[in-house]
Amino acid sequence: MNGWRWWLVLVLGGVLVVGWWWQGQKTAVSTEENSLIPLLSEETTDGFALALTPNAMTFPRDLGPHPDYQTEWWYYTGNLETADGPPFGFQFTIFRRAIRPPDQFTQTGSDWRTNQIYLAHFAVSDVANGRFYATERLSRGAIGLAGAQAEPYRVWLEDWEVAEIAPGQVRLYASTDEVTLELTLTQTMPPILHGEGGLSPKGVEPGNASYYYSIIRQKTEGVVTINGRSHTVSGLSWKDHEYSTSALSAEAIGWDWFSLQLDDGTALMLFQIRRADGTVEPASAGSFVQADGTVLPLHLGDWELEVLDTWRSPTSGAEYPAKWHIRIPALELELTGAPLMPNQELTVSTVYWEGAVAFRGERNGRAITARGYIELTGYAQSMRGRL
Repeated sequence: MNGWRWWLVLVLGGVLVVGWWWQGQKTAVSTEENSLIPLLSEETTDGFALALTPNAMTFPRDLGPHPDYQTEWWYYTGNLETADGPPFGFQFTIFRRAIRPPDQFTQTGSDWRTNQIYLAHFAVSDVANGRFYATERLSRGAIGLAGAQAEPYRVWLEDWEVAEIAPGQVRLYASTDEVTLELTLTQTMPPILHGEGGLSPKGVEPGNASYYYSIIRQKTEGVVTINGRSHTVSGLSWKDHEYSTSALSAEAIGWDWFSLQLDDGTALMLFQIRRADGTVEPASAGSFVQADGTVLPLHLGDWELEVLDTWRSPTSGAEYPAKWHIRIPALELELTGAPLMPNQELTVSTVYWEGAVAFRGERNGRAITARGYIELTGYAQSMRGRL
């Protein structure tokens, strides 16, 4: 997704996270090493790697974790349908957050001791019944509780996981008392690199960028179970994987992120970072992906985005955009769309809206439809204000 989602990770439960980390220190070391102050003090990126160089990613290596960078996430979203029509949307994300730079951490003493915290968000939109199920989990990256690896590809937090089962094919599993998701995702094209060869700037500050790729049209089949009732489903899923050591610019308060799969085999990703004064960060960008995988980079000014309606959350009181018109003149593309259901707000450690959407319009004078996901942050609370 975009090189800022670590702001969602920053609120990992605060003192709870640090407490878990602290309890795992079974072997006494120096007072400075064991101090909780560095973990609770103001944000620092010193000692972590920065995203600076284009064309730095290779696969399958970069499917896995990047502990030299402060923050990372593996983001899956998708639109699913049953044979009799009722649609579902899903989001499954695992975030990784480093406590200290690698050269400031030594694995000694207890096996519980770790430098990595993992957080997962899992949500299912039951559109037919207007129900939204969302939850999160938190764990340390130790004794197998949570982690990530490149070969064979696997990212997990306890029994929630995405794991390779064949080349280009993964199994996604997550479950709560109310909802279970068991899906097989099959890759149909290679990873798409955003920005300049995968380097995606988020501001003018040096290193304020992420390495960012997507796997955009994964054929998906499986079962969604809600309150004991199972539904066989199929559809398309989208994966974002980003890693970075960066921050929002001082003026930024949140972002709008769009991922759309068009019915002609193309795809569109856009993000715009909103500033407190109502303007948009100039580094906001996107990608249009042709059916053959060719990527056309988009820059702010290449598109027009108009909000046509809003929805106010009865839980947080936040007012979110709820209908959009997108126009990209150079692509002869116009789309108008809205959420499949209004309330897809996650009220977890950070409050934000992320949900399944449907669009229709024209491309090159021909009618077109699209399904996808939109993420909206900074409406319930400034993301910068979470520090």
